[in-house]
Amino acid sequence: MCSLLPLCCSRTESPEAASEHDGHNEALIVGVTGIVGNSLVEALQRPDAPGAPWRIRGIARRPKPRWFEHPDVDYIQCNLLNLSEVTPKLSSLGGVTHVFWVAWEKQSTEEENCEANGFMLRSVLQALLPVAKRLKHVCLQTGVKHYLGPYFHFGTIKHYRPPFHEDLPRVPGLPNFYYTLEDILFEACSPSSGITWSVHRPNIIFGFAPRNHANVLGSLAIYAAICKHQKLSFNFPGNRQSWETLTNVSDADLVAEQELWAATNPSAKNEAFNIADGDCTSWERLWAVMAREFKLECPAYDGKPVSLEQLLKNKKNVWEQIVVENGLLETAVQDETWWAVDLCLNFPFQVVSCMNKSKEHGFLSYRNSEKSVIYWIRKMKEKNILPDDKFWTS
Repeated sequence: MCSLLPLCCSRTESPEAASEHDGHNEALIVGVTGIVGNSLVEALQRPDAPGAPWRIRGIARRPKPRWFEHPDVDYIQCNLLNLSEVTPKLSSLGGVTHVFWVAWEKQSTEEENCEANGFMLRSVLQALLPVAKRLKHVCLQTGVKHYLGPYFHFGTIKHYRPPFHEDLPRVPGLPNFYYTLEDILFEACSPSSGITWSVHRPNIIFGFAPRNHANVLGSLAIYAAICKHQKLSFNFPGNRQSWETLTNVSDADLVAEQELWAATNPSAKNEAFNIADGDCTSWERLWAVMAREFKLECPAYDGKPVSLEQLLKNKKNVWEQIVVENGLLETAVQDETWWAVDLCLNFPFQVVSCMNKSKEHGFLSYRNSEKSVIYWIRKMKEKNILPDDKFWTS
């Protein structure tokens, strides 16, 4: 990766870009095929969406997937770690008014996470700021790791006790790529720039996005399908604390709603917000919901954590057989995010975010987390990622 210059806030719109836009808002979703990116597209396309009508552009690293059924989105395939791709592909986006950053790239250390993800955000803003004269707002999505420190050190460092409030200081002493991204955001959206910002901190996100780095629910659904196919017990693989402890999760559609609200609402400018469903649940309750939806027995917790990454590493052929026999869109077991599942089901602490600030600023939406599980499982069936009900009742 080559070095980047400081962010420039001098913005002049190209004549070509100026002739293309008609005064409507224009969203650039960075990470458009991700777990929240897909929900953002659907939120922006609603006729009653705040700021509607929207022109939508989306950036993703891979070619447009078959399941991405949004023909009105201007899809831009771009490797954000390659500056020679970023600059030419973004230099024509002079009509962009709002940026939604919902992308991230997983690396092997937190220092590398800081370098890679910081490079991507800075390179996009560096390419966009000089041409996007109409740019009003940048939404940055991070997460509760803001309060916990890097996941490489979970359970070994001192972190904040829940409930997590947005005004808690940063966890000292260790790198955190969320902090790197915030610092780049604050530099780009300085008061003199005329651009406002918002930061959004979800918990574990439930949504729809094959191949996403942290699609926990999608991965668990594949685990359930393999259990069904091989007549295995649908055992909870995590630790007892995660099984029993109250926590909250974040519905992807709700996260998208909050980000769109913040991007268009004056009361949300230049603020950081937690975003969780608004209720509390536990993996014991969520596991029972999943078992019912998949027509599987829900065994009592046996107190024996098991790594799904290890358990399923030899199940590639089993899932491929399920895909072929049920005519599903092709996804491989190794595409799924077993590392994230193992992490999220084995937290050595309680994770609960406070939603008061968001409500006090005017965002009152919520979700029932158990109904959210059902909704997303059924959507995965509808999109032909999971087998339909005949498979589960056979």
